[in-house]
Amino acid sequence: MKRILFFAIVAAFSLITANTNAQVSVRINVGAQPIWGPVGYEHVEYYYLPDIEAYYYVPRHKYVYMEDGRWRSRSSLPVRYRGYDMYSTRKVIINEPRPYLRHNEYRERYNKPVEHYHEQPIRDSHEGRYFENRYHPEHAKWKEYKKNQREHERHEGHEGHDNGRRGH
Repeated sequence: MKRILFFAIVAAFSLITANTNAQVSVRINVGAQPIWGPVGYEHVEYYYLPDIEAYYYVPRHKYVYMEDGRWRSRSSLPVRYRGYDMYSTRKVIINEPRPYLRHNEYRERYNKPVEHYHEQPIRDSHEGRYFENRYHPEHAKWKEYKKNQREHERHEGHEGHDNGRRGH
């Protein structure tokens, strides 16, 4: 009986630990975000584009838009949006599954005009973490940036240690 109780406690603790770890996990997809996406977001699932009432799904690089009464998912926008400037339009970050299924709610919340909208696109950022994006103009600097980051982290790990040589 004690063994059963012991295993039950161990199993319960394992489940609690697994759930805690799952909740703490951090997802970063800066390199997968489109070059027209705004800077400052470590993780983005969807961009809602209120001006055209469409969505962009970052993990699959697909636009989701209404056509003939159905939500379509394609790698490019339909012809009717040709010439649409993705760099200057407003984007709303939505990190939930399939937000287009709640489209009326998002349309109500975000389709109001916004004056002086401007967010710096990833393309125009000179911050090294955005160089990971293969379409970034400074992508060639990505390896050097990562190398410098690793060296900095290694240095930070040794900072404050004198290896027993106090006063030398």
